[in-house]
Amino acid sequence: MTRSAPYQPLLLRILHSCSGILAITAIITGFLVYNTFDKRFGKIPIPKINPIQDIHGTAGLFFLLLLPALVIYSFHIGQRRLLQADSLQQLSQFNRPIWWVSLQRLANTLMLIASVLAVVSGRMMKEEWLPLGELNHIWYSFHLIAWLLMVFCLAIHLLMSAKVGGVPLLLSIISWKFRPEDSPKNWFSSLRSWWVNFPSNVKGEVGQVIANNLVLGIVEVFVLVGIVAAFLLPLFFAGGE
Repeated sequence: MTRSAPYQPLLLRILHSCSGILAITAIITGFLVYNTFDKRFGKIPIPKINPIQDIHGTAGLFFLLLLPALVIYSFHIGQRRLLQADSLQQLSQFNRPIWWVSLQRLANTLMLIASVLAVVSGRMMKEEWLPLGELNHIWYSFHLIAWLLMVFCLAIHLLMSAKVGGVPLLLSIISWKFRPEDSPKNWFSSLRSWWVNFPSNVKGEVGQVIANNLVLGIVEVFVLVGIVAAFLLPLFFAGGE
């Protein structure tokens, strides 16, 4: 008997696909930047791409612009795909189905944290550092760490998606079919309804987070503050230690 394909909300698929493409582009171009200017931990003999810093910076900027929408969706509508209150306990049940699901949730959460570290550190770097061989700046070190975390979490995310849901889950992410109630025509009315009831919605969500998943609430605050910092810090600091 074939496994039925799970259904993924259309908005999730759009945000997931766009942010995934931008993140992978930033990861690849980030390595090419390292391979061009750094090379301290090894290199690959490939032709140099002169504007690689600009390409990497552009991919990172578009990823930052999309990140707030992805974060808000992830922590509210898609929070079951993130760290749960009992996830760490479930990780002790090695090689059981819940272990794989919990590992994926942990990787998804760490990916959001790494994304914030990447955009903040990237925004605080100066373009001339790497061409001049200035490799010891703290923001560049943070950027390298964020790159490693994103590669690791992306690998876990893909492997666990294949393990937990198999081919049907992977196909459901790239499918463009959607249910009538999930139509883009309903997005504006849903957003307007949510905004009209904003105070009660926020109060209810905050109370639910405090009662059920305080750790995830703390992570959400950290991520949101990091996104704001990525937009505002460069206005006051032109990069530096």
